[in-house]
Amino acid sequence: MAVAMTSTVEVLIVDDQAPFRMVARTLVRRLDGWQVVGEAASGEEAVEAAAATRPGLVLMDINLPGISGIEATRRILAAAPETQVILLSTYADDDLPPDARTCGAKAYVRKDALTLALLRELQPA
Repeated sequence: MAVAMTSTVEVLIVDDQAPFRMVARTLVRRLDGWQVVGEAASGEEAVEAAAATRPGLVLMDINLPGISGIEATRRILAAAPETQVILLSTYADDDLPPDARTCGAKAYVRKDALTLALLRELQPA
């Protein structure tokens, strides 16, 4: 017997570029059962917003003013290990900073590869 999914995927979008936040917000809103619970434009704002909203998923830019997205990811996961973070950037995989692979993020996605299908695939359990 199939069980209907009743929980909502609550998403925090973190990027210092408003146009990218708008694109990400549009993608998330197109997914049934997903909702944007907050946005942030810096690493510090991301940590504060994650503490306030307790999202299930954070879409996190790596390059942010203030603390990096990598450091913000560490802090968010230290406070809420159940949160899943997807790092985003324009870096090629080979050019990622080494600590991007060890900060606890679930995955790294190039910004130009962020699609509805990929978000569904990365959906928190």
